[in-house]
Amino acid sequence: MKFADLDFVEDLEISPVSGAPGTGVSPAPATPPADDALLDAYSSAVVRAAEEVGSSVVNIEVRRRDGQRQGSGSGFVITPDGFVLTNSHVVHGADRVEVTLQDGRRPDAYVVGDDPDTDLAVVRVFAPQLRPVRLGESKNIRVGQVAIAIGNPYGFQCTVTAGVVSALGRSFRASTGRLIDDILQTDAALNPGNSGGPLVNSRGEVIGVNTAVILPAQGICFAIGIDTAKYVAGWLIKDGKIRRSYIGVGGQNVPLHRRLVRHYQLPVPSGVLVIAVSPGGPAELAGLREGDVMVDFNGHPLPSIDALHKLLTGDQIGVESRLTIIRGTEKLTLPLRPAESRS
Repeated sequence: MKFADLDFVEDLEISPVSGAPGTGVSPAPATPPADDALLDAYSSAVVRAAEEVGSSVVNIEVRRRDGQRQGSGSGFVITPDGFVLTNSHVVHGADRVEVTLQDGRRPDAYVVGDDPDTDLAVVRVFAPQLRPVRLGESKNIRVGQVAIAIGNPYGFQCTVTAGVVSALGRSFRASTGRLIDDILQTDAALNPGNSGGPLVNSRGEVIGVNTAVILPAQGICFAIGIDTAKYVAGWLIKDGKIRRSYIGVGGQNVPLHRRLVRHYQLPVPSGVLVIAVSPGGPAELAGLREGDVMVDFNGHPLPSIDALHKLLTGDQIGVESRLTIIRGTEKLTLPLRPAESRS
């Protein structure tokens, strides 16, 4: 951009304008207001949140064994002793991670654990004087409230964007195919490198973990809800993984015939058609067959495969359970014990 030469300003003669009567002298200009007074409430909220959380945001570089850069993302410190929350897709399969703090320090770091099913991971860094963020609660989030995203898009460290919470309770699929619930939608701009960074409210509390955008749409971005993040982070710090159960079936959502729904008084008009049974898995041992339609698990209706996944938590491992199916036109209940998932 070409700027005009400003040296000529010194040679200009300023003509008097109206001032005190008869003096021909302009009145002294009023003292300009302080910058703080010029900030409206929205700007003040963004500034405070950025100052509160910015120092806790880190840049994460992923390296292969040969030292070549594999990718990058963001993260944020959640404990004073150096646990950092980020996305699984940022660090999954990494041979080495390099973490850069906002003050430029590059402490030793390693991946504690990651959970592709929720796209969350925890990294440990070894550095003194770390400042953890304050974590909010999903129940306090409202559509329309201010949402501030902080991260390192395209390597530009500690970039702040702001918008609002556009919607609550969204769902989308992780790379594993499992449905992730409790997703926040926001129009705060996210770009490659923002993944794993915090989504913050006006009080400086983290309400989500930035994770995805829809391309080529504009202003449709997503963050994993903070309650999910707290739960997963706790297990990753404790065990390095999330324990989930499985029964060993491949399923497909199907509608149920109206006569079957009425005859058996089923609460929902759909179920899960069994299209594959894993050899030696809990489902095969229980007698489940291809072509069966699963309609209930421990008293919970199964309108979809996602509903089954939500019920197969770590608490179900080895527990005697009841799976209700429709085989032909007959309703059967099979006893089975879910096993621990190996994925």
